[in-house]
Amino acid sequence: MAELNPILGPAAILAVWSVLILLIYVVRVLGSGAKLGELPVGYRGPDNEADVPEKMKWTRHNYEHLLEQPTAFYAVVVILALVGDVSTTSLYAAWTYTIARVLHSLWQMQVNTVPVRFVLFAVSTAALLVLGVNAVMATV
Repeated sequence: MAELNPILGPAAILAVWSVLILLIYVVRVLGSGAKLGELPVGYRGPDNEADVPEKMKWTRHNYEHLLEQPTAFYAVVVILALVGDVSTTSLYAAWTYTIARVLHSLWQMQVNTVPVRFVLFAVSTAALLVLGVNAVMATV
């Protein structure tokens, strides 16, 4: 078996984290007394945005966020792994991205003040920029 690039680890952890956030959301929905079988045809989470508890709403928002920018993170990590990038800079940037996103999730689901969320988002975005630049330099 070929040796795997360690940069794949942070991406794998973030993928598992995303599924855990979905499960937390489902638990919060079911804990609120909602009965899935009684929801109207075509129901979507945002349909009753004003009627749900804040932490349930914040968890759904966070899950959606984990399906947005992290998509670029996964692609860049795969590119770097394919070109054999094992640099400390890329590995630290990947871990920084993952840790910042996990902290962002925890903060958004529990407290949700924007200044802290913005700092965590900015840190993760800066780490993604480093990864993206390294991917461009390795492939162009």
